[in-house]
Amino acid sequence: MIRINEHFTKLKASYLFADIAKRVNAYVAANPDKPIIRLGIGDVTEPLPPVAIAALHAATDEMAHRTTFKGYGPEQGYAFLREAIAQHDFQALGAKIEADEIFVSDGSKCDVANIQEIFAADTRLAIPDPVYPVYVDTNVMAGRTGANIDGRYEGITYLESTAANGYVPAPPANATDLIYLCFPNNPTGAVATREQLTAWVAYARKHNAVILYDAAYEAYVRTPGIPRSIYEIEGAREVAIEFRSYSKLAGFTGLRCAYTVVPKTLKARDAAGNEHTLHALWNRRHTTKFNGVSYPVQKAAAAVYTEAGKKQTRDLTDFYLGNAKLIREAVTKLGFTCIGGDNAPYIWVNTGRDSWEFFDLLLNQAQVVCTPGAGFGKCGEGHVRISAFNSRENVVAALARIAATLK
Repeated sequence: MIRINEHFTKLKASYLFADIAKRVNAYVAANPDKPIIRLGIGDVTEPLPPVAIAALHAATDEMAHRTTFKGYGPEQGYAFLREAIAQHDFQALGAKIEADEIFVSDGSKCDVANIQEIFAADTRLAIPDPVYPVYVDTNVMAGRTGANIDGRYEGITYLESTAANGYVPAPPANATDLIYLCFPNNPTGAVATREQLTAWVAYARKHNAVILYDAAYEAYVRTPGIPRSIYEIEGAREVAIEFRSYSKLAGFTGLRCAYTVVPKTLKARDAAGNEHTLHALWNRRHTTKFNGVSYPVQKAAAAVYTEAGKKQTRDLTDFYLGNAKLIREAVTKLGFTCIGGDNAPYIWVNTGRDSWEFFDLLLNQAQVVCTPGAGFGKCGEGHVRISAFNSRENVVAALARIAATLK
């Protein structure tokens, strides 16, 4: 009889957002006359930027004629998009990233999950807590951890992110190999300073480690001096892989487009001590298992870098940050401490009570969906994440409901 991958059975529970959806769907089915407002999952609600719509239409028209029709494209992405990314997202910041170091994909979630395939099974992990669940779960599935004991998996160095350290963990005392960092952070909304990221790059260089840097929310950074890319830090090209997405920058959650940067200067060794470039390994994995993002979607992504595109995406992120400001002010007025909402579309609220209990309270009494902090890790207990991704009307209505419930 064929056997399963038994590492899947070590997963403590269902995927966080699937569990939330199950609870919400049950409530809706039992209370069809009570409309809910979703401030939980980080899905955008506003229309695509006009430049992206125009580019989609134009590219679709190209597909209607033999002379301009596009079939299979390069798995790594079309040159027009990769070159725009290199110029506007990195070189404009003084970061030395070239177009051929960029791999276009259909989502950062996929890339963050798949990147671990190019590393050895006994790789030592360092993962923040609280954290985006994909970082942990995919490594559990791959067999890099032991059992889940008291809410944590054996074999992971957990980087505790708490109010005491501003929700930005420092490098651990012990050596690790593969480090997951996310800034602006999901779920806490915290950002790392240049000094903090410099310490992480120094740690990675000292221990010959690799940093997996998730920068999916970098477009929301507004505080001057906060790095938007880890490649702004000297030496990061030798130790870091960066992930970015058009989902939150330009509302592409339904279109699906993202990219991963793997510098050609980033190297690791095999068991025999032979050196390999991670760029070559990821290129092989990417071209073997992925057939590329569609041409119209890549044209829409490239339109983001036009002058009109930059303005429209800035207006879009400003809109969601406006929602975030209202949420932060409202929960503070209710007496809660929180972070986020200024450089990120999430507000991390210290509720002082069981996070799933608080989730159920808001769902059942206010008909508002948030995300329980415990779903992001042990350090998330006592917190909830509130998302700014919704219409202004819904955010205002949700805050009124929450205030009425909690007062």
